[in-house]
Amino acid sequence: MVAGISLTDRMKRHPAQNVAMLLILVVGSLMFANEVFAQGSLTDVHLDLNVKDGLETQAIWVGLGVLLFVYALIITEVVHRTLASCVGGLLAVLALNYYTVEPTLTLRAVTTLIDWETIGLLLGMMVMVGVLSHTGVFEWFAVEAYKKSKGSIWTLVVILCSVTAVLSAFLDNVTTMLLITPVTIQLAKVLDLKPIPILISEVLFSNVGGAATMIGDPPNIMIGSGLSPAAIAGSKYPELASSGVTFNDFITEMAPGILMTIVPTFMLIKYLYRDEFSGERHRDIAELEAKYGVKDAKLLKSSGFILGLVILGFFLHPIINVAVSWVALAGAVLMLLATNRHDIEEPLEKVEWTTLLFFAGLFVLVHSLQYLGVISYIGNYIEIAIQFFPVGEGGLIRLSAAILIILWVSAFASAFIDNIPYTVTMIPIVLQISSSLSIELGPLIWALAFGACLGGNGTLIGASANVVTAGMAEEAGYPISFKEFFRAGFPVMILTTAIVSVYMIAVYVFSADHTLYAKIVLLGITLVGIMLQVSRGVSKGKSFSESLIDNDYDEIKEVVLDTIDGVKSAILSKVSEEE
Repeated sequence: MVAGISLTDRMKRHPAQNVAMLLILVVGSLMFANEVFAQGSLTDVHLDLNVKDGLETQAIWVGLGVLLFVYALIITEVVHRTLASCVGGLLAVLALNYYTVEPTLTLRAVTTLIDWETIGLLLGMMVMVGVLSHTGVFEWFAVEAYKKSKGSIWTLVVILCSVTAVLSAFLDNVTTMLLITPVTIQLAKVLDLKPIPILISEVLFSNVGGAATMIGDPPNIMIGSGLSPAAIAGSKYPELASSGVTFNDFITEMAPGILMTIVPTFMLIKYLYRDEFSGERHRDIAELEAKYGVKDAKLLKSSGFILGLVILGFFLHPIINVAVSWVALAGAVLMLLATNRHDIEEPLEKVEWTTLLFFAGLFVLVHSLQYLGVISYIGNYIEIAIQFFPVGEGGLIRLSAAILIILWVSAFASAFIDNIPYTVTMIPIVLQISSSLSIELGPLIWALAFGACLGGNGTLIGASANVVTAGMAEEAGYPISFKEFFRAGFPVMILTTAIVSVYMIAVYVFSADHTLYAKIVLLGITLVGIMLQVSRGVSKGKSFSESLIDNDYDEIKEVVLDTIDGVKSAILSKVSEEE
C-alpha cells in the first residue's frame, strides 16, 4: 500500500490512462521518426530566440533566481519535486517570454524544450520492466544474489553494486536501475532490511560504471554523438574533426580511470553505512526458492527475447545511428503485442508518470535558462578562468588548468543541474575553448565526460538514474529524500572526481606523449593493488567483500589502546610504589 492506495486500486486505472499511454507512444514515435530517427539527434532544442538588447544581464540573474528557487523547493521538500520542477519550468518560460524579442511561445514551441530522447527511453524501458516484473525473474535474481552472499549483508551489497556497475557500462545506467530496483526492494522485504541505503549505493555505482563506456550514461551518448569526427566536421570548428571521439575511445580513455575509483568507493560507502551494512540475515533458501521463483517461463522467454533485441539495438547505436529512445519505444510496443495485447493494465503499473513529468519540467527549466544565457554565462567564465593561467612549456600548464577546471565545474554543475541538458550546452563550449585557446580537444572532452557522469552522483536530481530510482522507490513506499541522497552521493562525487583528477593529469599532462603506456601502468597498479588488498584480507580470514574494504584501522586502534592501558598501568604502579 502506498499513500493509502492499495495495489488493487492502483491496478484499476481509468480507461483514459490507457488512451493517454497509447497517444504518447504514437505521438512520440512520430516525433522520433521525423526528427531523431532521421537525424540521429540527441536534443530537440531548435528554437531561434534572442534576448532583448540591454536586458541580457538581467535575464541571466532572473534565470539564476528561478533555478535557486526551484532547488530551495526540492531541498526543503515543501512540495513534491515533480511539482517543483513544473513550477520552475513555468516560471522560466514566463521569463523567456518577457526577455526574448520573439513573440509569445506556443505550447508546441515549449514542447521542443523537452529532451524527448530521455523521455522516450524511460517510457519504453518502464513498460518493458512492467512486463518482466510479472514473470518472477526479479524475485529469482534476488534469491540467487542472497545465496551468493551466504547471509552477509555487506557481501550482498557488494554483489548488487558490482552487477549494477557492470550492467550500467554495457546497457545504460537508467535501464539498469529500472531492472535492479525491483530486485533490491524485493530482497529488502524478504530479509527485513532498509532498502534505501542499498538503492542509493546501487545508483551511485550505476553512475560510476556507466561512465566507462559511450552507451553507459546519457551524457556519454550525447558527447559521442555531438563530438564525433563527423559532427565536428559539420560544426563551426571543422579543423578539430580529427580530434573527434569514437565508441572505442570511451573504453580506452574512460574505463581505466573509472576502475581506479571502484575500491575507494566501496570503502567510502561501507564507512557511510557502517551500521546498515553490518551483520547477517539468514533465511531458509529452499523456502525462498519455492516462494520466489519464476512464475511464467513462457512470458519470460518472449519478453526476454525482445529485451535482448532492445539491448542489441543499444549496442549497435554507433553503427546504425538509431536513437536509443526509438529502440526502447519500439521494444515496448513489441513486448505489449507479444505478451498480452488485450490487457495492458499490469505493464502500465511500472510507468512512473510523476518521474516523466519531473523530467519534462526540468528540461523546460534548464533549456529556458540556456536561452536566457545562464549556462553560456557559466561557460564564458570557464574560458576566462582557463585564460588566467599561463600557457607554460608545451602548453602543459594551461592544459592542466583546463582539464581540472572543466572536470570540477562539470562535476558540481551536473550535481545541481541535471547532467543531460548541461552536457548539451557544454559540447559547443568545449569546442570553443579548444579552438580559441589552442588547447588539445581530446583531454577536454574526457574532462567533460568524467565530470558530467561522476557529478551526477552529487544530488538526487543530478542524473536520470537517480530520479528514476527515487520514483520507483517512492512508488513502493520507500521515498528517498534529497538530504538522504546528498549524505552519501556528494562525498562519493568528491572522492571519485579527485581520483579521476589524478588519473587525467598523470595521463594527459605528465605523459602527454605516451598516454597509452601511462594508462597501462595506472591500470596495472590498480589491478595489483586490488589483488594485494584482497589477498591481505583473505589472509586474515575475511571474505572477498570484507577484504575489499580491509584496512589496519582496527589493528592500529587496538595497539594504541593497549599502549595507553600499559602506560596507565605503569604510572599507577609507580604511584603505588612511591606511596
